[in-house]
Amino acid sequence: MKLSELHLGQRVIHPQLGEGVVKAINEFAAEILFLEGRKPVDPEASGLVPAEAQATLAGLPMPLATLIAQVVDGAVNRLGIERPDGAVHELAPRWKAGKLTLQPADPSLQPKEVELEAFFHKLVLMRNQLRVLEQKVNSSETLSSAEKFDWQQYITRCYGSMTTFNLLFKDKESYF
Repeated sequence: MKLSELHLGQRVIHPQLGEGVVKAINEFAAEILFLEGRKPVDPEASGLVPAEAQATLAGLPMPLATLIAQVVDGAVNRLGIERPDGAVHELAPRWKAGKLTLQPADPSLQPKEVELEAFFHKLVLMRNQLRVLEQKVNSSETLSSAEKFDWQQYITRCYGSMTTFNLLFKDKESYF
């Protein structure tokens, strides 16, 4: 492995010393922290190899911004995260630009107004996180069938508690 291919914090494997972490780099060697302690190593002469997957982006046939956007979109979709503007298209048109007013029982207190788009966005985020939790419970290899059933019941009750807000959704497929 070439010295120029190393970066601070990178995990590497040395044939005799095992796995370590790059702590410092100078023009001649890298200082690597192994279980036995910190040691200077010439990466080329020692047979040092990366301990983690590597990627090279030379000759990229697309703009870097496009690649990054695709990677971020893939991560966001896989994690089930909604973008702030992503939820608004699910809001029924009659509620767009609306406000939710919370009026305290005590007349000396001011009412609180919340834009419905912001409130709705938080509801959609909660729904999506419940869906992710449900998938994780169902795919868990460490939970017993009885535990999965119990957790599924909790999630179902959470969905049930949220059904009051279904009137805000444009499509029934999006309901809790």
